[in-house]
Amino acid sequence: MEDNGKTTPHKGGRNPKKDPAVHRYSISLSAEENACFLSLYEASRMDVMAHFITACIFQKGITTITVDKATMDYYMRLTTLFGQFRAVGTNYNQVVKILYRNFSEKKAAAYLYKLEKQTAEMAVLCQKIILLTEEFEAKYLKK
Repeated sequence: MEDNGKTTPHKGGRNPKKDPAVHRYSISLSAEENACFLSLYEASRMDVMAHFITACIFQKGITTITVDKATMDYYMRLTTLFGQFRAVGTNYNQVVKILYRNFSEKKAAAYLYKLEKQTAEMAVLCQKIILLTEEFEAKYLKK
């Protein structure tokens, strides 16, 4: 049969790599060295141990990421609280419009006075939250 310049049909499987890693080396570690190596490997959070070893040998940057659950929880709650403050600000504007539209000038002013007291208390609370956050960052977040 003639080939007619056609390529052979695809046989399936993986495409071969352009530069396959075929050179292998073997090292021996003591129990203490192995424990140290494994702790470094776990701290790097790399998925493949071979990639970690080559990064160590060729002095590539090894990133170690530690996630502090307490800090994450604190910031999640702080974000939720900030969202609630924004909602209160939106409701504040709506209440002021409704007061002036539905009540007399005198009655609206009396209600606004009460609302202003609550707003001042909320501002003091917000300042306390900011101070607590700065204190938390200074004590527990080391950069």
